Amino acid sequence: MADRNIQTLVCSDCKRKNYHYQAGKKRADKKKTEVSKFCRACKKHTLHKEAKS
Repeated sequence: MADRNIQTLVCSDCKRKNYHYQAGKKRADKKKTEVSKFCRACKKHTLHKEAKS
């Protein structure tokens, strides 16, 4: 089986956990992911950062 981790993305404005995705355990970069995504609570595109799930 493939080794996968479930990662959570949190809105930087309202701090809600909005998105989840799977990443491999052996990621080349150990940096936390930052992506601009739509937040339903803020009703706009905001920066979402990887958080502990």
